[in-house]
Amino acid sequence: MRRHNLWIAIIAATATLGTTAAQADLIDDSNVQLKLRNFYLDRQIDQSDKTKTQDFGSWSQGVTLDAKSGYADIGPVKVGVDVLVQHAVRLSGDRGDDDYILPFENGKQARDFGRVGATLKAKVSETELRVGEILPATPVVHFDPSRQLLTTYNGVWLESKDIDKTKITLGYLDSINARYENQAHDFKLWPNALNTETKQLKSGDSDGMYVAGIDYQATPELGLSYFYGDVTNIYRQNYLGVAYNKKLDDSNKIATHVRYFDNRESGDALYGDIDSQALSLKGAWTHGNHTVDAGYQQMFGEHGDQAPFFPTLSGWVPQPYLANWSVASFIRQDEKSWSLGYTYDFKDVGAPGLTATVRHYDGWNIKNGNGTRGKEDENNLIVNYVVPEGKLKGLGFQYMFIDVDYRNVPGFADLQEHRVATTYTYKF
Repeated sequence: MRRHNLWIAIIAATATLGTTAAQADLIDDSNVQLKLRNFYLDRQIDQSDKTKTQDFGSWSQGVTLDAKSGYADIGPVKVGVDVLVQHAVRLSGDRGDDDYILPFENGKQARDFGRVGATLKAKVSETELRVGEILPATPVVHFDPSRQLLTTYNGVWLESKDIDKTKITLGYLDSINARYENQAHDFKLWPNALNTETKQLKSGDSDGMYVAGIDYQATPELGLSYFYGDVTNIYRQNYLGVAYNKKLDDSNKIATHVRYFDNRESGDALYGDIDSQALSLKGAWTHGNHTVDAGYQQMFGEHGDQAPFFPTLSGWVPQPYLANWSVASFIRQDEKSWSLGYTYDFKDVGAPGLTATVRHYDGWNIKNGNGTRGKEDENNLIVNYVVPEGKLKGLGFQYMFIDVDYRNVPGFADLQEHRVATTYTYKF
């Protein structure tokens, strides 16, 4: 009954879907979830200037309604609509969180913020067109689940799997709703660099972002991909990726990738010349309950006076296709970095649903403006637990400890961070 009432409102907004039978399919095949997330973040930054804020963070409660309809048949086309409603309320006092979780308004954290997004979807065979709110997961643009509310985009997105072993992606995104924003914005480059003449923050906005890509599964183990992204008048990006994953036997499997990015300025080059390349290598071996992973990452190119990092969209949009992307990110000019991690699954020692990960990142050879070379390193501890059965099945807990040290990296200070997240999803 609750699901039926919810979709009555959606059907009213999409009355053109036609017959009663078609509307019934829209409801009966729907998937409606209420997601609760309690999120605490504490970041201590060791600023050399003690007059600056050292203590950042917040404690908040998020509620997300994720409603995905089924499809109604209109001739050869199947049509549906998805709705995503997100809202977060700050539970803690204001703690100088200017760009981490909650919006920063009038010199302090917002008490609450939220957003509503809807997506119209149309499908023919294995090709689907989506118009409205988009959550892309590609090498050139990706949504962000790391904070209280998801980073989302607005635009048009098409994915086709009609060709055997192949997925084709085409898209145009015209705005971004970043993780700590309550409204959509045009695309900008992070960091919003200073204009060298006016000493004011640059505000060059892109008209939008074009995306095109192809994923090809050459064999069950070998996958190949190419993507192109153009954030108009800021930067364009070419990506090549090779992934090899194989189950060796019942106890052993490997997962590996080689990824390469080439970045150049686009159109009017609002942030100046951009010339950067990145190489990402990673491998993981799982043996029973144990997983060991290792990664290597290297930045190349001249970058550009106003783009000293691997191109990153304002709102700190993540790049999970880089092996060593984390809090420190390891994306500075000339930087080389490696990582080593270990994960243990406690399922066979009386604690199913519990996993723990330790990981170390080490970056060096960072080119600084003063002619010196900098270093950065990061250590992570991540503990996850999901209740595997019973009345609380699906209740999840995550703890993360992050320790970042910078050496001779101007403008950045050592930090320690604790994150605690409790999640639960109720399915209607």
